[in-house]
Amino acid sequence: MVQVLTDVDLVISKSYICSDGGWFMDVFHVTDQLGNKITDDTILLYIQQAICAKGSGRGGGGSSHGLLPCTGPMRMRQVWTGQATLEIAGYDRPGLLSEISAGLAELQCQVSAAVAWTHKGRAACIMYLEDKQTVPGLAEIRAHIASVVEAHHHEGEQWAVRIGDPAGIPAAAGPSQTERRLHQLMCANSDNNFQDCCRIGNTISTDTTQVAIDYCKERGYSMVNVKCRDRPKLLFDTVCTLTDMEYEVFHASISSRSSIAIQEYYVRQKDGCTLNSESDRIRVAQSLIAAIERRVSHGLRLEITARNRLGLLSNVSRALRENGLSIMRAEVKTRGEKAIGSFYVTDVSGQEVSQHTVQMLTKEIEGTATIKVMNQYSQRKPSLQKDISSSNIMLTTVNNNTLVKEKEEEQNGRARTSLGGLLWAQLGKISSNFGPIKS
Repeated sequence: MVQVLTDVDLVISKSYICSDGGWFMDVFHVTDQLGNKITDDTILLYIQQAICAKGSGRGGGGSSHGLLPCTGPMRMRQVWTGQATLEIAGYDRPGLLSEISAGLAELQCQVSAAVAWTHKGRAACIMYLEDKQTVPGLAEIRAHIASVVEAHHHEGEQWAVRIGDPAGIPAAAGPSQTERRLHQLMCANSDNNFQDCCRIGNTISTDTTQVAIDYCKERGYSMVNVKCRDRPKLLFDTVCTLTDMEYEVFHASISSRSSIAIQEYYVRQKDGCTLNSESDRIRVAQSLIAAIERRVSHGLRLEITARNRLGLLSNVSRALRENGLSIMRAEVKTRGEKAIGSFYVTDVSGQEVSQHTVQMLTKEIEGTATIKVMNQYSQRKPSLQKDISSSNIMLTTVNNNTLVKEKEEEQNGRARTSLGGLLWAQLGKISSNFGPIKS
């Protein structure tokens, strides 16, 4: 459900999740990117169709196949289907993306979209290649790119290159699926092994994130509490991480106070077990911290627009490298004859990009592309320990006895109160505790 809402660019302002006794009720308060109420019927119908198709096993999960397309002001973001998909993961090195895109240009491979993340010295990238007659075989492309990636790694360092049709790569059909796959690649690339975590009791924390895991004995769940700075797509990142680690969310309360987001999950493993072992709790906590922090943008954001052509990504990434800039995160997509790229960059030492460097870069690519500085440089946020510790938000869950009582009354043949009414009554009691969260 969160993936479907993410695909249509909705902002989840608050959420409450409840599922037990064979019933579920998930409530999402959503707006568009400008904070406006959703009034476009095509978007609402798409969400209904996508979620219902997913539940009935007829597809869904964000894929637009067989679904009514969004034609209003807010449209589904680009879906990349029928294209070869290139996945790359390994250690982050200066110029890595530039060398990879140059290798693809040498093979006459046109990149129609690409997303790249870096975190904790690791990097992962997914590229979609246009299917043209000039493109060589997939095996040749993989061999060439593998040689480029291997040259950027020292002996013994882990790296991987994979290429194939979208059907052969899990969840590669759309934007949110691509981001979910990037989470999987980064996790497999061991960017969640934190050496700088602080641990106090059952809480593991960094300067910006806290995760505490407890056992809820009376309910038979593991309770996962996450506190961090609020940001867009936070709910998507945490839910995907728990799901990919094969934990089922039975209850959850999602809220925020000021700039601090609070998420509380009641989970079990798919086999019904809770997080009993110390190693499992540490693994889940570190994976959630990594999922939250790897999407946080550091550096100067540059928006580059140009006419789509073969080798464009190679030219832009080379210009960034030659001006002493390192790419921390990137997203490139094409719309007809136009290519649009967002790049978060720092200098090679991770420091602020000077105004002189930006001017030199602008002058170099002027005439072939348009560059805009979208935000000021943002260093890593200061410690949130004080802010997080002062947050005191009461999170309440629906009493499961309501569902048990309903079932008993039905079996005894007595008149049954509306289940939806009982759940909504519980929701009404906690709604006043919720604040906005930019998920």
